[in-house]
Amino acid sequence: MRQTRLPSLPSLSSAPLSSLPAGRRRLMAAAVASLALLAAGCKDSPKPAAAPGGTPQGAPSGQAVSVETIAAEAKGFDVGSAMAVRQVYVFFDPQCPHCAALWNAAKPLKAQARFTWIPVGLLNPTSSVQGAALLAAADPVALMDQHEASIMAKQGGLVAQGNVDAQKALVATNTALMNRFGFGSVPVVVAKHAVTGALVVKEGAMPTPALANALGLQVPAGN
Repeated sequence: MRQTRLPSLPSLSSAPLSSLPAGRRRLMAAAVASLALLAAGCKDSPKPAAAPGGTPQGAPSGQAVSVETIAAEAKGFDVGSAMAVRQVYVFFDPQCPHCAALWNAAKPLKAQARFTWIPVGLLNPTSSVQGAALLAAADPVALMDQHEASIMAKQGGLVAQGNVDAQKALVATNTALMNRFGFGSVPVVVAKHAVTGALVVKEGAMPTPALANALGLQVPAGN
């Protein structure tokens, strides 16, 4: 994979930002924005180093990542056709704004694959409560739409109604599975490539075209 090297930037300790020429200030701002996109995920702890050899690109160390294990042990809700041959799993934290961004990016792809969204409690206690509420909802997709719109607007997300203790236990199981795989941030996308069948593991948010390419799907028109 070809790597793009950012131009060297002046040290902030040696020159205040306001004293730099306008061109340099714009270059620095662009570089900071690029780095932010590369780290587009919500993290609870530093991502562990990848185990050498035999690990798919992007996969962390820990128990071998398996879509079969996720299908058997994780509890989530589906978006897209129940008859879809292509299956995509997404670990997300309800309090994570990058997960909200991926939710919106995945919508144009739901005609090509079934996405199973798996809530985890990674960031704070509210994460587990909100994840449980989503699992307990009669229409989790509609509630997720409302919730993620609230998260993107920095309004905190949904407020759980009623007793969701049973669903909180399911969120805890999802979180334990994510930790067994060694994932260090959310969202995490796990699937088999639609063309090659290779295991795909991607941490972090991404726009629709990048998500489609990673999964081997067609990029929808207009994206």
